[in-house]
Amino acid sequence: MAGTEINNQGRAVRPGEELDWEALDEALKKAIPGLRGEPVVSQFPGGNSNLTYRLQYADDDLVVRRPPFGTKASSAHSMIREYRIMSGLKPVYPAVPETLYYSDDASIIGSEFYVMRRVEGAVIRKVLPAQWQLGTADIRHLCTRFWEKLIELHQVNVVDAGLEDFGRADGYVERQVLGWNGRYQRVTTPDVDPFADVQEWLKAHMPVDSGRQSILHGDYRIDNVVLDPERPHVILAVLDWEISALGDPLMDLGSSLAYWMQPDDPAELRGLSMQPSMVPGMLTRKEILALYQDRTGVETGDFDFYLVFGYWRIAVILQQIYYRYFNGQTSDQRFAGFGRAVQSLGVHCQELIAG
Repeated sequence: MAGTEINNQGRAVRPGEELDWEALDEALKKAIPGLRGEPVVSQFPGGNSNLTYRLQYADDDLVVRRPPFGTKASSAHSMIREYRIMSGLKPVYPAVPETLYYSDDASIIGSEFYVMRRVEGAVIRKVLPAQWQLGTADIRHLCTRFWEKLIELHQVNVVDAGLEDFGRADGYVERQVLGWNGRYQRVTTPDVDPFADVQEWLKAHMPVDSGRQSILHGDYRIDNVVLDPERPHVILAVLDWEISALGDPLMDLGSSLAYWMQPDDPAELRGLSMQPSMVPGMLTRKEILALYQDRTGVETGDFDFYLVFGYWRIAVILQQIYYRYFNGQTSDQRFAGFGRAVQSLGVHCQELIAG
């Protein structure tokens, strides 16, 4: 079924993104005991960010992550950051794939990379699998567990995970606001509003530093978790830790809720939905905020800033991609409508600000 990968399989490697499989195989067999035979190689879909490959051996199933081709070393594509946070979290937050090996030897595949063990399960995108035959109560249970898994992450003690020096939690909100505003200003196009009012509002309404220091996933969506196909409410693993950080957990929650569309949202916003969040039984954003407050004791009543920031962040991400299309740096027609999507998100931010 479209939008669902029941077995979380890889696909054929995209042209131009092949690696030196022989060199990689040799390095892995030296580093990881028990690998036998020639691996069956495939690639996981996506590719706007770090590249993900599957190497299926006779007795093991591995996943290799490396930065995109042509990118310079930066925190946005740092393999050691991903490897370190997943390795630190595993003992205290088990819903993380097991990391096996990291290498900064670019002579192997042209960049740093790391290896983890593949988690067998289902990855859900826009729809729920019909074969699961989930009723409304089942869907509500699945949804509740999905959001509870984020809450559990935010409650991890960073010292217990050995991640107290993973980043600066103080000033996180300001760095995020100024950073995303700056990214937008560098990729403006004449057919999309500059939304200077939204940017100024975010700068003027930054909450006072709460002092809360949580591990933030940065991109918590339902297509970034692996579910047990036999018990869909069981989350086997949380994936894609590339923009994880330390900071205010409400920023993480706001960013995730901005992706969580619901039936009473404007049509332009519902059209951007990438998750099955509007299926009967799924929690509304208001219910999720109540759940978060109940489980954590963190007040979520005044959440406008975090939600506006979340929508604005999505707008900037889409504008960065649209800028490349607008300027002829890519001819991928999937991106042709991204300018209109950015406009819709910016207007929605303005409407939320206006109340």
